[in-house]
Amino acid sequence: MWCIGALTEEYRHRMYALLELYARPLSATEPVICIDEKSLQFIGHSRTPLPMTEGAPAKHDYEYTRNGTTNLFVAVEPKAGQRVVSVTEHRGKIDFVAFVGELLTRTYANARRVHLVLDNLNTHFRKCFEDVLGIRAATKLLRRVQFHYTPKHASWLNMAEIEIGILSRQCLNRRIGSKDQLRSEVGAWQKARNALERTIEWTFTRQDADHKLGLHYVP
Repeated sequence: MWCIGALTEEYRHRMYALLELYARPLSATEPVICIDEKSLQFIGHSRTPLPMTEGAPAKHDYEYTRNGTTNLFVAVEPKAGQRVVSVTEHRGKIDFVAFVGELLTRTYANARRVHLVLDNLNTHFRKCFEDVLGIRAATKLLRRVQFHYTPKHASWLNMAEIEIGILSRQCLNRRIGSKDQLRSEVGAWQKARNALERTIEWTFTRQDADHKLGLHYVP
């Protein structure tokens, strides 16, 4: 169950803006890209698992080893059915700026304008790009970008959370003990899902918001 913050005027303004953005038709020249990150702990086997045999599943010991942590950045273009996942050592502003830079200069290099949907983590703002790249380089990189932020305490409005949930269920719901293994698993998942052009159908509208949440709006 989602925990929704106070439905203030600022909350409603940001929510309405995102719902309007999500209602727009697919556009190759103005892609809408939702971005979020997920921390993951590497879990290894304490003993060599027993492989699957005819009539018997694979078996592994209940004991495990902790092999450190890592981060995954996930960007999804919901209506195009395309996503990019990057495994990084950390999730600081240097890592985030590098991830977005790759999206803008490679994946979406030909887009006229790029709409980025983000939550309010302190690494997600323009100042972080200026801190990492300098003002001139940041201005050049972001000249085609329009930032869209979810209301505070409303990450449910970021469709990247839906994609991360699917990634977790389909790919990360087992022991993954190393960065190399994770990159291999995630890369195969991303390639297969992109090939099938798995989209996210967002049906929650401004009218739905007013109907379901209107009684709780704060003047």
